[in-house]
Amino acid sequence: MKSITKSLLFLVFLINTCSSVAQISPDAGLWSTATFECDINKKIVLFVTEEMRLRENFTRLNLFYTNVGLEYKISKNFKTSLAYRPSQKFMSNNMFSLRHRIQWDVTVKKSFWNLNLSYRHRLQAEGKNMYSSDKGLIPEWFSRNKFQVKYDLHKPVSPYFSVELRYQIHDPRNQRFDHDWHRVRYQGGFDYKINKHHCLGLYHMIQKEFNIANPETLYITGIEYTYKL
Repeated sequence: MKSITKSLLFLVFLINTCSSVAQISPDAGLWSTATFECDINKKIVLFVTEEMRLRENFTRLNLFYTNVGLEYKISKNFKTSLAYRPSQKFMSNNMFSLRHRIQWDVTVKKSFWNLNLSYRHRLQAEGKNMYSSDKGLIPEWFSRNKFQVKYDLHKPVSPYFSVELRYQIHDPRNQRFDHDWHRVRYQGGFDYKINKHHCLGLYHMIQKEFNIANPETLYITGIEYTYKL
């Protein structure tokens, strides 16, 4: 119980720290995620993720998607994965935008005392409304860089903090913003390992956009559940 209390206090501290450097925004969102993982062998893991996102102060559906992919553990501190994501984004005209994404992750991690440090690079290509125009078949490309620090309490609860920066390589619909950084995410939370099969997570994220037209700042509460077979 003491470890859970300490983690909650740590999360509140991180949220207050991030909020002090972010702009005030009238919008807030909720992201609910469920993940299933299955070891095919000692090095390869199959994973399926379902996520639903709400915005406009938790009142409107924004997005839901499915991730299906494989993760390959190259070594103790190095892994890579490849995933396919079909998603549907709810638009302002009350229609859904169908999207298809391929994403390739490479993750490196290192432990020092009770701290687990990791860096993840994600290269993603996504097509939107593929048959709606001549540019529909041309994917947008992004490079995403995520740095995370996780504190290992040697107990079920593990608090963490991460920062992710997104770089636009090419977007056929917004080419004037190519080759520039335009989004950052600050995230603080903790994972609670119930047992070897079940894990729950809670986090708060601030997503801030810049160097684009009509940038937004979103405050996101996230709930995660993972089942490992």
